[in-house]
Amino acid sequence: MRNNYDIIIIGAGSVGTPLSCELASAGFKVCVIEKEASFGQGENKAAIGGIRATHTEEAKIYICQESLVLFSTWQEKYGDDIGWKRGGYTYPVYDRKLENTLKNQVSLQKGYGLNIDYIDKEGILSLIPQIKSEGLLGGTYSPEDGSASPIQSAVAFYKRARHLGVSFVFNEAVKSFSIENKRIVALNTDRASYSSGYVINASGSYAREIGTMAGIDLPVVSDCHEAGITEPVRCFFRPMVVDMRKTKDSSNFYFYQSETGQIVFCITPDPPVYGINNKSSSVFLPMVSKRMIELYPRLKNIRVRRVWRGQYPNTPDGFPIIDFNDEIENLINAVGMCGQGFMMGPGIAGTISRKLQGKADQKDDVIIRRLRLDRDFSGKEEFK
Repeated sequence: MRNNYDIIIIGAGSVGTPLSCELASAGFKVCVIEKEASFGQGENKAAIGGIRATHTEEAKIYICQESLVLFSTWQEKYGDDIGWKRGGYTYPVYDRKLENTLKNQVSLQKGYGLNIDYIDKEGILSLIPQIKSEGLLGGTYSPEDGSASPIQSAVAFYKRARHLGVSFVFNEAVKSFSIENKRIVALNTDRASYSSGYVINASGSYAREIGTMAGIDLPVVSDCHEAGITEPVRCFFRPMVVDMRKTKDSSNFYFYQSETGQIVFCITPDPPVYGINNKSSSVFLPMVSKRMIELYPRLKNIRVRRVWRGQYPNTPDGFPIIDFNDEIENLINAVGMCGQGFMMGPGIAGTISRKLQGKADQKDDVIIRRLRLDRDFSGKEEFK
């Protein structure tokens, strides 16, 4: 078998491509196998680009703290403009229950060293001029969070990976594994067979299908989310705005203004729309426009340029699966990103790389322990 590597990664997306960079920089011989014709053609290009460490679960906080360092310093280190903007995140509040929840979360988040505060009504109005003031109580603001272009970032990660010697194989679909003595001895595609010391499943919405080939049931089920982008206009607000109020057809929505002036927006439908279908619907734009204009009337005359649809590969508890498998000793699952693969990919890459080098630190140990496949999936992060 000529196609022999230290590590094979299945999937050239938000996790697989930055992971290949990390592993190659550590000296591993890496191959990435992707069924699409190019990198970043799955959920990566459907991402809207938000990156935050202000979660409420320790493992996700650690992951995204590392991701933020990578995104915010990438251009300085490697020269690529990835559209990074440190605009922060804000959650405006219009009811007392949410106010109390967010204030409690802020205390927890500060305990992990996050830069976040609950600010008053005037503070929110200064961040988002002319946002709906009636009923506004205040909200959270985390200034060190930000955003980047998923497409520009994917190109930058791919270029860096190729520079480090990573092999990419496109237009090949993984069809089966040959397993002996609890190890994958061959990975078989529709064109060739490969062998490696480790196989990493980073296949996004197809994670469960790949897991089944190894006899492992990965509880990852995708649902559909739609997003859009406007024409560019002069920058008039900086943070990602997240409205957590529920309506009869959506649970939340969020939007921000990119460094180049476009408003990028997304909504979470309720009930969820399950499946893998990338065709835009007729209900999305009226639904999200109504909510955006009600919250921020200043947006009403900006023209929408494009809408699209992608998937959130979800787990039952809303946390990813980072699993060094016991049943198949050389299989690693990095799946179930729940719509946050873009922001978590680089941080997950760091943890997996250090683990394989025998250099895992205390934070890595927390991540690996808490995100194992054999965990109790009954819990849920309140604002995943």
